[in-house]
Order: sequence, then structure tokens, then C-alpha cells
Amino acid sequence: MLVATGLARPPMLAPLALSLAPGQVIGLIGPNGAGKTSLLRALAGLSDGPGSVTIGGYQLASLPPAGRVQRLAWLPADRDIAWPLRAADLVQLGLGPAAARDDAAVIAALTAADADNFADRRVDQLSTGERARVLLARALVARPQWLLLDEPTANLDPWHRLHIMALLAREAARGAGVITALHDLDLARRCDRLLLIDNGQIAADGPAGEVLSPENLAQVFGIRHTETGWQQLPR
Repeated sequence: MLVATGLARPPMLAPLALSLAPGQVIGLIGPNGAGKTSLLRALAGLSDGPGSVTIGGYQLASLPPAGRVQRLAWLPADRDIAWPLRAADLVQLGLGPAAARDDAAVIAALTAADADNFADRRVDQLSTGERARVLLARALVARPQWLLLDEPTANLDPWHRLHIMALLAREAARGAGVITALHDLDLARRCDRLLLIDNGQIAADGPAGEVLSPENLAQVFGIRHTETGWQQLPR
């Protein structure tokens, strides 16, 4: 269980409390600037502010680096990589700075993300979508208890978007907890649970069919879904 109490990161995140169970894909949705990334960073212990996060009863802030690797992996939305590393070497870093070389785990993670074909290529020479898959493999390689992912399907083609969502479902099926920010509401419907973030607060929490109600879509996003697709509502 991942439990967050008293989290707040003004001005983007109002005080909140969360209890999140593993074995699920939990989607964070909301407009630009709603506070999705602020919430993910707070849950990952990457931003200063009040509140605490516990994973399996352990305070995240008190865990040593090796303990964090096994319990939590963080994928930022930024796909820029300045280092001229091989893709396989970058994924190896996900095992921790002092970890022994584990080529089998690295290739398994790259294969899961459909990135094994460029394991030996330099990441600074890959396309944005290719780098995105390598960075996801780095998050996967240690098989952590929790995956915190900021827009893992961004910059990917339709086939790979569906592939990644299926991969996240498999991670949840093995018992991991997956928390992912998404902008694609059609992909969000594949999540087990959705948190709708609006103005730094949780506006709705529950199954996708309930959270993506016409009322919520109109109030928070200013859109509606029709037979011909998504449409804007007048503001």
C-alpha cells in the first residue's frame, strides 16, 4: 500500500491524502497545469513540502537508495538525454548506482518496452519516441513495487501507446502498483482507477466509467464525446 498524508505543493497542489493499493493501474488525468506532475513528484519524494509518503509501512524519506530502487521507480515527462550512453547502459542505471551488471534484466526490460532493437545505439541519437521507450525500460528494470510514470505514452505512435498500456496492465498483474499521468482520455479508460485532478485538488476518484462522466468532462475539460468524436464546449 502507498499512503500519502498531508501532501501539499502550493500553488499547484492543494493538501490531500491518498491510499493507493498495488495491483492496479491508476491514471491521473486533468487539464494542463492541474497538478498531475506535482502530485507524482510529491509521491516520489522529489519535491519539498509538507506531508509524508509511506510504502508498505516504510517512510519513503527514510529509505536508503537501495531500498528506494526496489520500492519505487520514477519516469519524468522530460525525454531529453544529454549523455552519449548506449541504451542498454542507461537502462542498467535503473538497477541502482552500486548494482552489479545484469544484462539479462536489462534486455528483458528493453524487450518489454519494445526497445531491444536499439539496445546498442546511443540514446542521444534516438528519436524522441525511442528514447521514451528506453527510459520506460529503465523504470521497469528493477521490477519495483511502484511505478510512477509521467506521460509514458507521450511521443509514441498508436501501436506503441496500446503496447505500453498493455505492459502497464501486466506490471499491475504481477502485483506492482502503477500510477501514471495521461492526457489521452481513450487510453485512460484502460486504467483500473482514475483520479481526476483539477486546480490541485481531486475532483473525482473511481472507475474510469464513473470519472469520465459527461458532467466531469464538461466541467473540468470543457469537452464532450459524440458519435463523431471529441468536441469542445463553448467557454
